[in-house]
Amino acid sequence: MSEQGSGLSARRRLGDEQARAAARGRRQRLLVVVLGGVVAAAVVVAVVVVAVSRNSGGETFEDSYKGPLAPASREQFGAVAMARPGVTAPVLDVYEDFQCPACKALEMRLGGTLKQLAAEGRAKVVYRPFQLFQQEPLMSNSRRAANAAACVPVENWVRYHDRLFAEQPFEGDTGFSNADLIDWGAEGGAADPAFAACVNGSQKIDLVEKASAQAGRAGVDATPYLALNGRKVDADVLGSPDALKKAVAAAAGVRAPGATRSGTAIGGDPAA
Repeated sequence: MSEQGSGLSARRRLGDEQARAAARGRRQRLLVVVLGGVVAAAVVVAVVVVAVSRNSGGETFEDSYKGPLAPASREQFGAVAMARPGVTAPVLDVYEDFQCPACKALEMRLGGTLKQLAAEGRAKVVYRPFQLFQQEPLMSNSRRAANAAACVPVENWVRYHDRLFAEQPFEGDTGFSNADLIDWGAEGGAADPAFAACVNGSQKIDLVEKASAQAGRAGVDATPYLALNGRKVDADVLGSPDALKKAVAAAAGVRAPGATRSGTAIGGDPAA
């Protein structure tokens, strides 16, 4: 082989190695974000499966809430807040991706409690959908769903949010088609042609990208990610509705229903 040919071959090998290193870096960065969510999903799904098997009525959500909902309002970057008038604290921020199985598991586990806390004026709950995934088809699924959620009228948002999780595609499958997203909105009361145009035209994708950037600035390192008054809650708080209610009560400086003076507040401090 000529010296020139040898040099070209060496450069090609170097280029190939650099490409492989870049791909490994992308996979590692994705795992940093996803791994915590996958572990949480395994724990939560195990609990949910047990709950479902005990429920002869076919209910798939262990934590259900059938009462009225607090008013919903739009916030920055497509976020949606549920709160009774005048309630500004404690604040529960829920960072989620509609394609994320761990987020769906958390919704099955605690979704009703979040609605109840907001409806009873015990917390302001802020949903913050964003795009987590960076590989196909997960990435496009996530983007289409988040865009549609930003398009749907706010009065229909909570129902639409729940429907998106109920219809979540299996990982690796292409899903959340525009046609389905529009149909689900119409079934939930969002039949305005402007909603369909927004979905088909990806008119809110800039909000999705800004929401994803905001999640990074907030320190979101895995999904699902719940923050209480700006601080990430511990995994044990996500283990049951009662644990979440007690954490919110402690943040508000009040005793949770059923709490005693022998109990402990979140963080291990004696309950007041």
